Amino acid sequence: MPAATTGGDGADAARRSSGRPTAAGAAGLAERILAVATRAFLSDGYAATSIETIAASAGVAKRTLYARWRDKPALFRAVLERLMARWLATPEPAMPASTPDPLPNAANRLEGALVQSATRVLAVALQPDALALHRLMIAESGRFPELADMVRQSSATAGMARIAGLLAAEMLAGRLAPLDPATAAEQFLYLVLSGPQRRALGLAPPLDAAGVAAWAHDAVTLFLNGCRPRQPSGE
Repeated sequence: MPAATTGGDGADAARRSSGRPTAAGAAGLAERILAVATRAFLSDGYAATSIETIAASAGVAKRTLYARWRDKPALFRAVLERLMARWLATPEPAMPASTPDPLPNAANRLEGALVQSATRVLAVALQPDALALHRLMIAESGRFPELADMVRQSSATAGMARIAGLLAAEMLAGRLAPLDPATAAEQFLYLVLSGPQRRALGLAPPLDAAGVAAWAHDAVTLFLNGCRPRQPSGE
C-alpha cells in the first residue's frame, strides 16, 4: 500500500502529483488565512493579534504566512484590501422610478446622484465588518498611527473623486457656491456618515432601514442648501 501523504498546511487535496499546490489551491489557502486574520483583527484588535495566533487558528505554519506577507502590517493591509474589494462589490442601491420628465433639470440630477451616493456609502459603512474596523481604528490609531494611513491607502477614493467632480461641475456652472470640491466632498461624506455610524456603534438609538433612507435624503438636502449661492437680500 502506498504511504499516505501528509499536508503540513492542510493543502494536500490541492497539490499536483509533483507536490506543488495548484493555483486554485494556493488562492484558496490565502483566502482561508485572510478570513481568519480578518476575524482576529476585527474581534481582538491590532495589538492583540499576532502572526502566531492567526497561523494556529488557520491551521498553518508561520512560515506559510511569512511566505505570503512579510510581517503583520503587510497582512493587515491585505485584510483591508480584501474588505475594501468586497465593499466595492456592494450593488448600487435601487433608485426610485424615474419621474415623467425624461430630462430632469440639473439640480434634480445632482440631488439624485448625491442621494444615490449617500445611500450606497451608508449601505457599506453600516455593515458589521465596517463598524468593527471603525472601532479598531478609534481604539488603536493612537498607538499605531500607521493604521490610519493603511486604511486611507486601501480605501476607495473613486467615490469621493466622483462626488468632487459632480460638485466642481455645478460650481463651474454657477449653481453652487465656489468651494474647494475635494473638501466639500469630504464634508458631505462626514455629514452622511457620522450620525448613522454613531448610532450603529451604540452611542444613540440605531436607525432602522427607513430611518437610514430618510437620513440620506435629509443630509443631501441640508448639504445642498448650504452650498447653493446666497441670493442678494432686497433693500
